[in-house]
Amino acid sequence: MTKTQYTSLRTAGFLYLAMAISAPIGLLYVPGNLVVKGDAVATADLIRSSEWLFSLGIASELFHQAIAVFLVLALYRLFKPVDENQAKLLVMLGALVSVPIMFLNVLNEVAVLILLSEADFLSVFHKDQLVSLAYLFVRLHEQGINIASIFWGLWLFPFGILVIKSGFIPRILGYLLYAAAAGYVVAAFTSLLLPDYAGTVGEIALVFEMGELPVVFWFLYRAIRPPHVADA
Repeated sequence: MTKTQYTSLRTAGFLYLAMAISAPIGLLYVPGNLVVKGDAVATADLIRSSEWLFSLGIASELFHQAIAVFLVLALYRLFKPVDENQAKLLVMLGALVSVPIMFLNVLNEVAVLILLSEADFLSVFHKDQLVSLAYLFVRLHEQGINIASIFWGLWLFPFGILVIKSGFIPRILGYLLYAAAAGYVVAAFTSLLLPDYAGTVGEIALVFEMGELPVVFWFLYRAIRPPHVADA
């Protein structure tokens, strides 16, 4: 590993940590506390009473997706000497497709806040209509995440290939990335096409998705305890 590669590895490690900390806030914690499945009224009441938390979820999504852009660029610099074509594929699937989807998807959450704001221009709608519309955008946001999840899985395939071919990262981590990739893709397609099975499949897929975490820990470990690097 060259000094340039180590710099990229170290940058990627800290960026990966920032994503791992911030992403669950908007993707798991906020919907888990504010969205009541099948109950538009209860969901609206929770969002109104905890608007700050809902807004925090929006900020979390914007933040970790912005971080994702810089993460994949650091990984590209790290893996370019290993296999440039796979490194380019990693960038395309890891940022060029999924990040715009997620940024656009945040508009669904913004729509929820507007619909529940009781603004004067919304007075032509009945209160029940506004609640139903807000819940519709909550559900659209969920489906947007499912669509983005397909690419969160797909980008891990070239990532895994690069890890295995690198020679300076344990090969087992590459195979774990394959497992995580499969978990994301299967869970996403099940949620979109076979929603009745989404819960069961999602629980199983989550086990596979955890295969991404050891890579995060390894990058952090190497960021703190650098390996031998060449002068080039």
